[in-house]
Amino acid sequence: MTAGQSWGYPQASGTGGGSVVRRILLGSHLRRLREAVGITREAAGYTIRASESKISRMELGRVSFKVRDVEDLLTLYGVADETEREALLSLVKEANVAGWWHSYSDVLPGWFQTYIGLEGAASLIRLYEVQFVHGLVQTEAYVHAVVSRGMKGASAAEVERRVALRLERQKVLVSENAPEFRIVLDEAALHRPYGGRDVMRGQLQHLIEVSERPNVTLQIMPFSAGGHAGESGAFTMLSFSESDLSDVVYLEQLTSALYLDKREDVEQYERAMTELQQTAPGPADTRDLLRSLLQQV
Repeated sequence: MTAGQSWGYPQASGTGGGSVVRRILLGSHLRRLREAVGITREAAGYTIRASESKISRMELGRVSFKVRDVEDLLTLYGVADETEREALLSLVKEANVAGWWHSYSDVLPGWFQTYIGLEGAASLIRLYEVQFVHGLVQTEAYVHAVVSRGMKGASAAEVERRVALRLERQKVLVSENAPEFRIVLDEAALHRPYGGRDVMRGQLQHLIEVSERPNVTLQIMPFSAGGHAGESGAFTMLSFSESDLSDVVYLEQLTSALYLDKREDVEQYERAMTELQQTAPGPADTRDLLRSLLQQV
């Protein structure tokens, strides 16, 4: 048995974001193989005619893989068993398959593509949102209003492409392998009008309906709660059924995003999310609050 076989072959679910997950799992597996035989990233890079930073990006799953490079690395790491080599090389091909979102690359920032892949592969999505209703539970009219507001000067065609992209993302919540979705939405988002009275009424009604889905737990953090654990702003936590894949905290910025997976970082956001869920009213009380707000619009 080689060093790699003691960990088993990387596996990933067949969800829409599977290619991203496979890339991360393959990179992680290659890192463990390299470390097991004491080879530096610099030496590994030399073997495939690449830099140390290229090896680092490969091991983090942030770049695509070439079959020849992986073959050479497996040889360097002493992986001679044909069954193991074939399993890993097959994973290379799966990891390089383009996700559905690549057809929207004309309106999709490169830094957001990784997130969509991870979102589509997650088994558990937890998040706190304060600025507006989260994209996965927006109505089409609300999406249109938000996108139009955020893309002043964009053509009608570009706006429609962005709207279509967001609606396509929403299918993850009703897919065959739909994740468990837990969202704490700040009441402020419900008082910030997008698209006018009819749009907001439709959005509030939609939230009531979405909250009744078996895989969705929706809570509203009311103004009356005062200060709470979400003081640092919106964040998303993604968890996966694959044991080799750690939880990821996603923090979106104006022109980029941060992906945190260090245990100490994740644990802090885990505590914040738990406190938010404990502080906010439960799903039933949240529906009552939504109905009350609906009457006020």
